Amino acid sequence: MTSDTSDPTEGLRKLIELARFVLFDFDGPICRLFARHSAVGVAREQVRWLEERGLRGLLTNGVRNDPDPQVVLRAVDRRRPGSDLVVDLEERLTHEELTAVDSAWPTEYADALIRTWSAIGTRLAITTNNSPRAAIRYLAGRGLIDCFAPHIYGRTQDLRLLKPNPYCVRRALSAMGADPAGSLMIGDTPSDFHAARAAGVHFLGYARDARKEGLLREAGADRVVTSLKPVLDVVYGLGAPG
Repeated sequence: MTSDTSDPTEGLRKLIELARFVLFDFDGPICRLFARHSAVGVAREQVRWLEERGLRGLLTNGVRNDPDPQVVLRAVDRRRPGSDLVVDLEERLTHEELTAVDSAWPTEYADALIRTWSAIGTRLAITTNNSPRAAIRYLAGRGLIDCFAPHIYGRTQDLRLLKPNPYCVRRALSAMGADPAGSLMIGDTPSDFHAARAAGVHFLGYARDARKEGLLREAGADRVVTSLKPVLDVVYGLGAPG
């Protein structure tokens, strides 16, 4: 069910009806990428790899203990932007993401939602801070790649372009010839919300727990769902015979 209390079904229906183009974040709305291949373990391995090279000083204490490997990567990039070190660390993270694909957990109702939305003619894209290679591998393994290809936009070696920068969102819109006013992004983090807002795209938050919902609402997201089931129900209704 949606987390809105003011006629949530009607509000959700209106949001979905206007969407001719839908941009999905990857890790969260589509799957839990690090469900069993621990993100915490990946982040610790990044820190260990840096320490072995005498680069412990690039990270503050808070970053050294952060469970998100992307936080570590971005922290190094802030100190050594565009360096070979950042290129190497980004490639190591990409390798871990590709490994994680094999044990990722599909988000409930995501596969059916993607197939249904695509079947009724809505154009879909991926806009993610993960490696596009990981997204492609996952989607291909689930039989979903044709619903998105070629519009899969993810992390590049220029880490300044990661969300909340709207670069990948605008890139998807441009490639699809999409009007932002007729486009919707589904994401699970404040950075997704801010990127969508900067690009002029409508936003629907997906929160798998109360913590994530709180973060989205604190960022300003006014429509958040805790399950993709109501979204699927509305989309299915759009394609059902009159």
